Amino acid sequence: MAADTQPEVIIYVVSDSAGDTGELVVRAAVAQFHPIHTEIRRVPFVHDEASLERYVAQAKQHGAIMLYTLVLPGLREAMLRLAEKHGVTAIDLLGSLIQSLEQKTDRKARQEPGLNHVLDENYFRKVDAVEFAVKYDDMRDTTGILKADIVLVGVSRTSKTPLSMYLAHKQFKVANVPLIPEVGPPPELFQIPKEKVVGLTIDVHYLNGIRKERLKALGLPDSASYAKADRIEFELQYAASVMEKIGCLVIDVSHKAVEETASLILEHIESV
Repeated sequence: MAADTQPEVIIYVVSDSAGDTGELVVRAAVAQFHPIHTEIRRVPFVHDEASLERYVAQAKQHGAIMLYTLVLPGLREAMLRLAEKHGVTAIDLLGSLIQSLEQKTDRKARQEPGLNHVLDENYFRKVDAVEFAVKYDDMRDTTGILKADIVLVGVSRTSKTPLSMYLAHKQFKVANVPLIPEVGPPPELFQIPKEKVVGLTIDVHYLNGIRKERLKALGLPDSASYAKADRIEFELQYAASVMEKIGCLVIDVSHKAVEETASLILEHIESV
């Protein structure tokens, strides 16, 4: 990896379950420091002290921060001890809250990792929604538009795919459609209620920077047409005309975190 692409901050998310909770918290915190380059290294299903020590040592080597969501008291105590031993900053996300709940309720915690991933009806709805988002990503199959709860439309690099996955974890079936002048919108977009469609727009200069970084990451010159301001402006004008024809809600995603845009979309869906 080139020196100018090294992450400014590396954060290990350690869990004795899947680690979803810890990663969401980290992403929410990191969003407050945009545009720093952060690398999140999730370490799920850790069940022994030897594994903990290995990852703490790695974190020390990389000057990383550690956040942990360990339910088992023995592992929490081991993590605290190992972090002090190696001089690593480690943040306990669950420990203090669990202890406070025990004191408040006068009951002992069940100490079972993964209880928030119990295979109930909500879990299977989420899995179905995630599979739907993957299948109907980037107009691979336009029939998904007719089956979706939400359809996202916009030009390339307006966060359609990460938004689809975020909303899928909220149990919404989401299809996303890139708007490309040379291709034209699929007719299915005009066959569904406009309230189901959400248009994503973005500032020309902001998108110009995002696309240049994308090309660099792919090892391509940032002078390609894809990243030129006049091409981007042409695409955005085309996309705006399609969104106007649909009559859908349009959200400017410039400088917005995925969570913020998703919140606006959910407010809209719940209001119709």
